[in-house]
Amino acid sequence: MPTIPTPARPTRRASGPVAKSKFRPEIQGLRSLAVLMVVTYHVWIGRVSGGVDVFLLISAFLMTLQFTGRYKQRRSMDLLRHWLHLFRRLLPGVVVVLLGTMAATFAFLPPTRWVEVVHQAWASLFYFENWLLQTLAVNYYATDHSLASPLQHFWSLSIQGQVFILWPVIFAVMAVVCRKFDLRYRASLAYVFALIFVASLAYSVIFTATNQAVAYFDTFARLWEFALGSLVALILPALNFSRPVRVVMGWVGVVAMLSCGILLQVQTAFPGFVALWPTLAAVAVIAAGQTGSRFGVDRILSSRFLVRLGDNSYALYLWHWPILVIALAWSGKDHAGWLSGTVIIALSLVLAFLTTKYVEKPFREWAWPEVKRRRAAVAIAVCLAVACTPLLGFQYKQYLDQKAAATQAFNDNPGAHALLPGYVDLVSADAKTLPTAEQLPEDWARLSGPCEGGAKPDEKILQENCQQNSVPDEESVKDIVVLGDSHSQQWLAALGPLAEAQRWKVTALLLGGCHFMPDNADADEGCNDFNAEAAKYVSAQGPDAVFMVGTQASPSSPDEQLVYGFEQTVTNFNDLGIQVVAIRDNPRYDYNVTECALAKGVDSADCKSDQQDVLAAESPFAAVQGMFGNAAFLDMTDLLCNGVQCPSVVGNMFVYLDDNHLSRTYVTSMGDMFAERWFAATGWAR
Repeated sequence: MPTIPTPARPTRRASGPVAKSKFRPEIQGLRSLAVLMVVTYHVWIGRVSGGVDVFLLISAFLMTLQFTGRYKQRRSMDLLRHWLHLFRRLLPGVVVVLLGTMAATFAFLPPTRWVEVVHQAWASLFYFENWLLQTLAVNYYATDHSLASPLQHFWSLSIQGQVFILWPVIFAVMAVVCRKFDLRYRASLAYVFALIFVASLAYSVIFTATNQAVAYFDTFARLWEFALGSLVALILPALNFSRPVRVVMGWVGVVAMLSCGILLQVQTAFPGFVALWPTLAAVAVIAAGQTGSRFGVDRILSSRFLVRLGDNSYALYLWHWPILVIALAWSGKDHAGWLSGTVIIALSLVLAFLTTKYVEKPFREWAWPEVKRRRAAVAIAVCLAVACTPLLGFQYKQYLDQKAAATQAFNDNPGAHALLPGYVDLVSADAKTLPTAEQLPEDWARLSGPCEGGAKPDEKILQENCQQNSVPDEESVKDIVVLGDSHSQQWLAALGPLAEAQRWKVTALLLGGCHFMPDNADADEGCNDFNAEAAKYVSAQGPDAVFMVGTQASPSSPDEQLVYGFEQTVTNFNDLGIQVVAIRDNPRYDYNVTECALAKGVDSADCKSDQQDVLAAESPFAAVQGMFGNAAFLDMTDLLCNGVQCPSVVGNMFVYLDDNHLSRTYVTSMGDMFAERWFAATGWAR
């Protein structure tokens, strides 16, 4: 974890809660203890430890000491030089780990995950990984959430990087204010950070209670931990605990830290009030200081081993997570055993030591960039260039591959046309399968933009999940509203081009994982609220038709049923004079058919499914055919299965994104057939 640079060490120890020297060996040991907690909990226990929160607090504590020292010595704050100096020291280790992780990703992870890791590499390099993870945490259409990213741990480094920008600004502004109005600097800062602490903690508690998965990565929900570290640095000189009290405080703090992740389910409770446990425990250890007692925990924390490990803690944190994730992905296991975990930790320690000795330390001791700001900026630019070059190279290669494949798509990638009678195979021997494996996770169908104009919903929950095509309201021949979840969304790849050609206005109100249905006790409150508002919207707008998925398939089973409440839904819309166009669901699987094909080959028996095992012999629509006054039914499953099997690749195209969603590329290839069946079923004129 990044921390404020550690000052030179003294030749002898001082006693008291605040050592006379700027170097605090027990804090260096505390940092080591925190990183060991993080690593061992991740590798062997598979839980969050609370050690990261201790890191956040320590970094703010040290930074506050640094800036209050500058003010006391009447030295210039010189924020630009400070930032250049700090990030010049932090970036080399980041660049080495990112390059190593990218190399291991290309070697050991499936291509379907490469683009995701590259995106996170950009976010990690420029300190906004936590914001990206916030987006992914609420994005139903993101890559499988069960698969950890090898760069996910950069969320905390990103928050620290953001605070490393914000905190110095606070120190500098308060320095100007205090000098102008003759105020006490430390006291004024204490008020400011106390306010930040209270506001951020309150926000964190409320946000964590309502949406913990997003709050976990939220910057403002974490600021109170930094503010607490700053407050400790500001008020610690005023504290004067007796030696016995400090001995007890030190041990209580260490025991509380170590037990936090065992006694509490940290992963689902942080960063709310529960995070006070490890942070206050760290405060107790810092306040205990160097007791000078042979019974004090500071004797252990100040030991040569822990202090030396503290020098390598940043690199150890950087390396342990990608090694763990890639090792588990390569071995096919979901957790590390004692032996494999020991190997992972040992390798992390070796790489951390080598990175610190041969990368971080030389860059830290390099005097040339310290002479001028321009030189420091050049050093940072070089680090960024080293990391950016392979990332840009990968993305440029992706662009060239897609461009080359697109030029040959007519013959080499017929997609669903390969299942039509009379198809002549013209696919060349070296043709690429589309979409490329790297682009599969992002191959989702979408309309051209967000909802605007008169068709824009009033309710926020609808606005956030609303898409429209580019046909203006005044030019539209017909209006269609698409309702449902991701299984409705995937058909936008066929409906969208058809609507554009026919000048139909299409508005899609889609919420991932939420079928459109009346109130359902099995659905969560958010889904029911969304559907209720969507129904009100349709009633108010009065479109010509509503498009939705009318059946629901079961994974790797021919069991398929009408969506819950389907009959009532169609009746309600028909009563409003709205036609319902319902499409049959596609077969689903209990494994990722695309990754299976990539790993074992398209012709592998493990990646093939007999049609009778995954698709009902008769569509559930047969039971309601002719029951309604104005309903049309579409069935495209004959373009997903060939009568015998349901292949993972058809016409040199991947049919699926994962285990149940069709790829945008393949659905687009069904466009002509989709249009024919639409007109035949609805009776609409071309």
